[in-house]
Amino acid sequence: MKQKINLFVYHANEDDPKKCSAKKMRKFGMVKLETSVKKVPQKTILLNPFAKKALSKEDEQMALQHGILALDCSWKTAEMSFRILDKKNHSRALPFVVATNPVNYGKPFKLTTLEAFAAALYILGYNKQAEELVRLYKWGPYFLELNKQPLEEYNTAKTSKEVIKIMKQYIDE
Repeated sequence: MKQKINLFVYHANEDDPKKCSAKKMRKFGMVKLETSVKKVPQKTILLNPFAKKALSKEDEQMALQHGILALDCSWKTAEMSFRILDKKNHSRALPFVVATNPVNYGKPFKLTTLEAFAAALYILGYNKQAEELVRLYKWGPYFLELNKQPLEEYNTAKTSKEVIKIMKQYIDE
C-alpha cells in the first residue's frame, strides 16, 4: 500500500465553524491543523490559487517528504496570508476543477479545504487517500465523480506545463 501524504492546514478561524471542512478533517485525524503561522511546517507544497506553477506529478516526492499545506481563511485576507506562507513553502495552484460543496456548488476554483486536498491527492496519484477524505461529507464523493475526467487527465501529466495545457482544454470548451 502507498504511503500517505501528510496534510496540514493553516487555520485563521475566519469562517463558520459548522461548515469548516478543515476542522472536520482534523476531528477524524486526517490533517494537522495549525493556528499560528510560525508553527506551520516549512518546505510543504502550499496549495495557492495565486501560484505561478500548477501542481503536477513532478511535485510528488516533495509532497511525500514534507506534506501538503492548505490555507483555511476568508478570501478577503487570502492574498496576504498566501504571501506570508509562500516564503517558506512551495506554492502550487490547482488546475480547473468544479466545487460540489453546498456553498459554491458548480463554481470552478471555489473549493473547500477538503476538495482542494482531494484534488491535489488525486493529481499526485493518491486516489485512495482522496477517496477517504471525501467520504466525510455526503456531497464529498460527488466531487471526485464530477471532476473524474479532468483529474484523471491531470494525473497523467508529468509536468506543470502539461497540466496547464490540459486545463486550457477545459476552460476553452
